[in-house]
Amino acid sequence: MPSLEQLRRDVYEANIGVYRSGLVTMHSGNASGIDRKRGIVLIKPSGMDYDRMKPADMVMTDLEGRKLKGKWNPSVDLPEHLYIYKHCPEVGGVIHTHSNYATSLGLLGKPIPAYLTAIADEFGDGIPCAPYVDNQADHIGQAIVRYKNKAPAIIMANHGTFAWGPTPRAALKAAVMLEDVSKTVHLALLLGKPKSLPPHEVKKWWDRYHSWYGQPGKIKQ
Repeated sequence: MPSLEQLRRDVYEANIGVYRSGLVTMHSGNASGIDRKRGIVLIKPSGMDYDRMKPADMVMTDLEGRKLKGKWNPSVDLPEHLYIYKHCPEVGGVIHTHSNYATSLGLLGKPIPAYLTAIADEFGDGIPCAPYVDNQADHIGQAIVRYKNKAPAIIMANHGTFAWGPTPRAALKAAVMLEDVSKTVHLALLLGKPKSLPPHEVKKWWDRYHSWYGQPGKIKQ
């Protein structure tokens, strides 16, 4: 089991990763990670610019959102992260962004069908778009859990995106891939009407990517 300091470093690097990948600006968005055995979550501080953050700035809370350690307030999106952790036991890292191309599709209420082999590889399904919900109570978390499918990401109408994975780094990859395929789909929609892959073709690409893609003994992240 990774130490809390390693998790802190992983969460910090996921936050810096979304910034360097151009998925966020200034202090928007956030990344978190969970230590399930200890019942501890680490998340970006609220309103802190990415280029000013250090690993020590990550805020530690319990699964009820009570701050355990850190001088800063946790992200205002902490409740959504906690809701996902509580209802999706396989998740170890969560990322929220307002990345441009994916969010532009969310403004139109458009999900992303499995148009591309890259979508089949990484997501194994189309990427859903949940209808607009407000920020009261657990409404966002509830919508994520209700509308998510096999894909480790979702677009929230009129809001942004959430992505997740077994680790903060895996969540970062899902968030980056979501924006990448969203850009391709956005450009294709300007020219015509793309066709999605048939389900049996999606399965073939997913199975290959998740069985023997990569190097022996290496976890895909």
